[in-house]
Amino acid sequence: MNSIEKARLVLVAITKHGAQQTADLARLLPDASICVAEKFSGLMQGLPNTVHSYSGAFRDEIPALFSGFDQIVFFVSLGAVVRLIAPHLKNKDEDPGVIVVDDAAQFVIPVLSGHVGGANQWAETIAGLLHATPVLTTASDVGKTIPVDILGRELGWKVEAPKINITRVSAHVVNGDAIAFIQEAGSPGWWTRPTALPANIHLLDNFADTDLSRYAAVLWVTHATVSDALWAQLHERLVVYRPPVATCQA
Repeated sequence: MNSIEKARLVLVAITKHGAQQTADLARLLPDASICVAEKFSGLMQGLPNTVHSYSGAFRDEIPALFSGFDQIVFFVSLGAVVRLIAPHLKNKDEDPGVIVVDDAAQFVIPVLSGHVGGANQWAETIAGLLHATPVLTTASDVGKTIPVDILGRELGWKVEAPKINITRVSAHVVNGDAIAFIQEAGSPGWWTRPTALPANIHLLDNFADTDLSRYAAVLWVTHATVSDALWAQLHERLVVYRPPVATCQA
């Protein structure tokens, strides 16, 4: 679910106009599946995509969509989508990415699982294909800063921290507090935004030499063992990232 290249994507429509929009996008995303009302399935003729047409109540399709796909793109009103998906929500580690495209295909809105589920990235991709505007509301994306919960994911980094630490450190990052980013391992190419690294992120290369009292939170990229005592010392202020060993040795 984390890889945009491997994500199982489905485009969903319940109206004729939505089905036409779906068909237009499907031509640009031939690996995406389609879920559309049976009476509009004829609009999908000639497409290479896998098409599922339904004849019953649309709400009955939601469980299969949630279990069968990583990203669900609805050409359905935002309010309707919220009501439809609400009974099926679990948590951000399990829920698929949910994206809504407005009826004029002007805006692409990631509604659910923007970070961990990849909906933000997919929303930007789809917006580019539709020449639309992605509407991102997660603070780290709006503020063009570090997404603490998924940093380095495309490089194979694994986050290691209690959930409360991720929550607390994320708040420090987006609030502009001083953050120590200590990198002792892994690829240096972890900052992929086109904008400059925010001024509150201080790059360091040695944990032992860092004056931790100067920083509200610490992001530590390392293969070193983190003792229980250190976790306790940096109470809810520490998030550790584990790069692949091969990356460290390259």
